[in-house]
Amino acid sequence: MRLKMESYIKEKQKEIVAALEKVDGKPFIIDTWERMSSGGGGISCVLQEGNVFEKAGVNISVVYGKLPRAAILKMRADHKKLDPTVESLDFFAAGLSMVLHPKNPMAPTVHLNYRYFETMAEDGSTQAWWFGGGTDLTPSYLFDEDAIHFHKTIKEACEKHDKRYYPTFKKWCDEYFCVKHRGESRGIGGIFFDDLDDKDPEQLFSFVQDCLNSFLPSYIPIIEKRKNMPYTPEEKAWQQLRRGRYVEFNLVHDRGTAFGLNTPGARVESILMSLPLTAGWKYMHSPAPGSREERLLGVLRKPVDWV
Repeated sequence: MRLKMESYIKEKQKEIVAALEKVDGKPFIIDTWERMSSGGGGISCVLQEGNVFEKAGVNISVVYGKLPRAAILKMRADHKKLDPTVESLDFFAAGLSMVLHPKNPMAPTVHLNYRYFETMAEDGSTQAWWFGGGTDLTPSYLFDEDAIHFHKTIKEACEKHDKRYYPTFKKWCDEYFCVKHRGESRGIGGIFFDDLDDKDPEQLFSFVQDCLNSFLPSYIPIIEKRKNMPYTPEEKAWQQLRRGRYVEFNLVHDRGTAFGLNTPGARVESILMSLPLTAGWKYMHSPAPGSREERLLGVLRKPVDWV
């Protein structure tokens, strides 16, 4: 499974980068890196100040080594199989993560991450394994048809495998991507799951493949429709404030960011790739009553079932 996941995410990274370069017209920078203190490495593909994307990152990492106690304790909150008494634990992790921040405030930011994780006993045998990940949409301006299309596409991928997956993982996404100190969701959701080991590994690998394969059909029609829409300076300023919320979630609440920064030899540039190139904060800002901005906040405070 380690080799299969590694091969698959490398293939998908190339496919997604090629599709995004076609949308933007500017090439990604390809940065191949190795972990200095431990095993493995990755490939970070990043586009900054493009024609469509202000910042876009499509990263893969395949890493292994020892998890220190601090990282084990952070993970154990969600992975009860991990032994909290050990000082370190051998692990393997492979995943693809992506965040796209478009220039146009009418075009939504999108996030995606799918990963496979194993812990090993001292003899190298697998001790525990699971899949995790998901994808979610974060618009600054809400277009209902975009939300419906995005959710419908990922729901169809889920239902090939288990009818329970979409409603369960959609709810999990709404709860996880919540900026708790603001009392609002980061975006309009999608799916999120972790610690998934309830079926045969091959079945779950097939599920993850279908989810990842559904990304381009879920997002490319949206970005093509919105990338050249007209917008005002005021609408651009609102996008900056929404990006500020994105930053707050990633730095305060996101478990993946916390895990990465607590892992020895972690590559900070790749971990923080998800942050936008620009963002803004205004003191005591609230949108005008009846405005599109106020409507978005209403949806973020009370998640909607789009399909």
